[in-house]
Amino acid sequence: MDGEGSLVRSAQRSLRPQADLKAAAIGAVVLLREWFEQKRDEKRARAKAKIKAVPEREPPPRVVALAERYLPRRVGISMTLLLLVASAGFGVVKGGHLQDFIVAVSDARNALANSAGFRITTVAINGRKQLTQDEILAIGGVSGRSSLLFLDAEGVRDRLKANPWIADATVLKLYPGQLQIDITERKAFALWQAAGRLSVIADDGAVLEPYVSRRFLTLPLVVGKGADTRARDFLALLSRYPQVQQVTKAAILIGERRWNLRLKDGLDVRLPEQDVGNALAALSKLDKDEKLFSRDIVAVDMRLPDRLVVQLSDDAAKAREELFKDKKPKKKSGEPA
Repeated sequence: MDGEGSLVRSAQRSLRPQADLKAAAIGAVVLLREWFEQKRDEKRARAKAKIKAVPEREPPPRVVALAERYLPRRVGISMTLLLLVASAGFGVVKGGHLQDFIVAVSDARNALANSAGFRITTVAINGRKQLTQDEILAIGGVSGRSSLLFLDAEGVRDRLKANPWIADATVLKLYPGQLQIDITERKAFALWQAAGRLSVIADDGAVLEPYVSRRFLTLPLVVGKGADTRARDFLALLSRYPQVQQVTKAAILIGERRWNLRLKDGLDVRLPEQDVGNALAALSKLDKDEKLFSRDIVAVDMRLPDRLVVQLSDDAAKAREELFKDKKPKKKSGEPA
């Protein structure tokens, strides 16, 4: 019996340290959990204190509340940026810098395209006679800064056709660096004088340029309001009578109805409003048969259909008057005066 009791007491003594360690571990866990809970409660208390310290704002107006509720996020930032851009644009326009801004943007993008290999290296212009290559490129707005990538071919064509010398134009971009321009030029047809100004015109009456070059000196001259658009038909009719055309210095449109001819020797020929072709034929025949243009006369009036009126020069008129005086019969003596 003593032996069994000793055995039980020995077993109890060996299990006691294990039970003490387990209890100690459980106690440590409980303490650690309580410490975390205490820290959490303190943190929440501080957060609640901060929230209470911030004054509550008044509820926003209904429109603002609806906007905050239904508009997408970051709309406010986008609207602010848009407002800034609009303000900058207004300042550029109001300050008169819009064209400079456009040019700067265009130059920047052209520089990028040129650096990427789209520089215009070759220009081929076909059909030009009066205009030089530099003039055509300047009219089309093509400069050394232009790139083929961003060149507006349609815009170049429109600018070329707006020039009075160019009747039609075609612009082709051949990548990576060739520009081809084909133009159809108008021809200088006549000189037109109106309101004291002298201009070079095409056969359709388009004013090509002011008369400043002697290369157009041999062109026929038409004078008067409306003569620019009616010159082609009248000069074509006049060309049928070379004897009259060769001595004509200018064709003058009177009242936009009829023509006068000013010959190189100063003789004025007043043509009728109707049946001008027959009048020119009669004038040509008179000069051929009667040397009319060599006579000492200053004007020939052909406006009346049944007669020709000739105005003598002052010297010729005096000579004619003296001739008639000499031909008057002398009075006999004794006859009443």
